[in-house]
Amino acid sequence: MLKFAASNLERDKAIAHAFFGRTGGVSEGLYSSLNCGPGSEDDREHVVENRRRALASLASIRTKLVTLYQVHGRDTVLAREAWEISRAPRADAMVTDVPGIALGILTADCAPVLFADAEAGVVGAAHAGWKGALAGVIGSAVAGMERLGAKRDRIRAAIGPCISQESYEVGDELRIALASGQPDNAAFFAPAKRAEHWQFDLAGFARAQLHRAGIEDAVLIPACTYLQESDFYSYRRATHRGERDYGRQLSAILLI
Repeated sequence: MLKFAASNLERDKAIAHAFFGRTGGVSEGLYSSLNCGPGSEDDREHVVENRRRALASLASIRTKLVTLYQVHGRDTVLAREAWEISRAPRADAMVTDVPGIALGILTADCAPVLFADAEAGVVGAAHAGWKGALAGVIGSAVAGMERLGAKRDRIRAAIGPCISQESYEVGDELRIALASGQPDNAAFFAPAKRAEHWQFDLAGFARAQLHRAGIEDAVLIPACTYLQESDFYSYRRATHRGERDYGRQLSAILLI
C-alpha cells in the first residue's frame, strides 16, 4: 500500500497520519485499486473495504474514519463522533480533539492539507482546490482548531500530493481572480504554451495560504497526481482521456 508521511507530523507519536496513493485496494478498472471515494461510481462495497484497509494501516487501535461531502468551499465542521458516509456534512475542512476519530480528505488533483497541534491535542484536515483555497478554507481550518484550544504558532501542517504546476494549465480568468484578491498571487502563475493560459502552482498557493494564516511549520509532499498514474488518481487526467469517472485517494490524520 503506497502512502506518504510528512516529517513534521511524524515528530509526535500521539498523532498518526498518512497521504495514501491508489494501490493496495480491491477496486477494479478505472478505480484500481484503493479508491476511497463514495462519490465515485465504484462498487460501494469496494469503497468501504478500501477505506477499512487504509484505516487499518494508519493505526493499530480501533478508529473510525469520517469524510466530507466536499463542495470546494471554506466551511469547517467539528467532528466529535463518527457519521455514516451517507450523512457526511457538506464542508471542506474538519477539526477534532477526540482520539480515535480519523479525519479523511478525498482528492484527485486538489491539495489535501493535514494539521496538528500535539500539545493541545487537536488535529485538522482540509480539502484545498483552487476554489476552496481562494475562499479561505485553510484559514477556516486553523480557526476551527483554535476554537478547540490549538495555537497558531504550534500548529504543524503538511500539503499532500496534488497536481503539479507543469500539469495544471488554467485560463486567464483564474489568474485575474487570484491577483485581484492579493496582487502577490501572480507569483503562482507561469506562462503556458497557449496564449492567455497559465501554469498554476496549486501547492505553492496552498503553502502561501498557510503562511498567511500564521502557520510557519509547513511541509510539502513532492508528488504529482497527474503525472504519476500508477500512484495516484487524477480528475484532470481522466477528463483529458474522456473517461467517465475517476477514483479518489485518501489523506487522513488522527489523535491516538
